[in-house]
Amino acid sequence: MGLLAATLLVPGLVACNNASGDSPSPGASTDAGIPADPKAALVASTKGLAEGNFTFTITADSMTGKGTFHKPSNSAQMTMTVGDEDFTMDFDLIQIQPDTWVKVDLGDLFAGVPGMEAIKDKYQHLDAAKAKDAKNLDIFKEGTDPADAAGMFEGLAEVQKTGEGTYSGTFDLTSVKDSVAADEDMLKALGDQAKAIPFTAKLDAEGRLSELVMSVPAAGETKAQDIKIAYGDYGAATAVQKPPADQVIEASEQTYEMFK
Repeated sequence: MGLLAATLLVPGLVACNNASGDSPSPGASTDAGIPADPKAALVASTKGLAEGNFTFTITADSMTGKGTFHKPSNSAQMTMTVGDEDFTMDFDLIQIQPDTWVKVDLGDLFAGVPGMEAIKDKYQHLDAAKAKDAKNLDIFKEGTDPADAAGMFEGLAEVQKTGEGTYSGTFDLTSVKDSVAADEDMLKALGDQAKAIPFTAKLDAEGRLSELVMSVPAAGETKAQDIKIAYGDYGAATAVQKPPADQVIEASEQTYEMFK
């Protein structure tokens, strides 16, 4: 599931801590061999994400989340809380290939809806064959770059270095082909603004992306907001564990439909 997509689009399904862990603070680029060219430095900073061994957190106007990628064990986990004064949804997705489990708490919104009480506080185990069309339930489907930072940096409209390990600029959302946030409705709502989304980025002492903040303009019914993603524990994430057996049931048909 793309994080930008989750932040912008998950609320539409019902109408979806400090993150850097112990990673080093930004340091001297000359020691780390960080490219002098700002765009090249940012593109290179995503190599650690492609290796798939790190943790991250995300904060936005109506959402908080955190996650782990541990490619050595083919496991990943993402938890999110999305909502406002009228609605809150908690979401926990665990994937240990080839198995996937999802736990969704929709609060009081769907109280009394048939089938919802049975899944409350339970991890639903997904049938891989049934879930093949539910791309938002496959963490690894689009790689191990949760916000498609690599795609964003390849599509930079403009960028400048603002300090040691810090950068700012704009990126072209229409060029981020792997982000489900860049669907036709979202791009249409953003209009020309989609071609110049402001961002800031920080790199750690080894040139790895440690923080990305995107300032997404208002679009349709979604108000303007900053989306902050922080990355840490490069090479030191831990394998994700299966949920306890007594908390697992087989996924309901509503779950497959919800996340198509």
